[in-house]
Amino acid sequence: MQAFRKAVEAGDHAAIEALLADDVVFSSPVVFRPYPGKATTAAILRGVTRVFEDFRYVREINDAGGRDSALVFAARVGDREISGCDFLHLDENGLIDEFTVMVRPLSAAQALAAAMGAQWERITEEAAAG
Repeated sequence: MQAFRKAVEAGDHAAIEALLADDVVFSSPVVFRPYPGKATTAAILRGVTRVFEDFRYVREINDAGGRDSALVFAARVGDREISGCDFLHLDENGLIDEFTVMVRPLSAAQALAAAMGAQWERITEEAAAG
């Protein structure tokens, strides 16, 4: 999804949030339960931008129907190189209603979990503020 990719690459958090459906569900690579809601998802994505260094998308894959995209990325978390994929599904209005992230290798996923854990209080406060 080009609009999302461009917003992320520009660091435009308002544009990112505008692309999220109110009932979006975010599935994290480091916790077992999904996080529902636009405010929570937007806060998590802001937290990720504080954690990832040298983030860049390296490939985009879109289905023929235009409702499913995979954005392959590379970044660092501390001294760990991480590669991953954002899987996006669009609702009938063209907004992201499912956002699933996968990352590898395990050591980088563990570093991501620790770094996001350190951000969690701030993420929770931002989500509550809407």
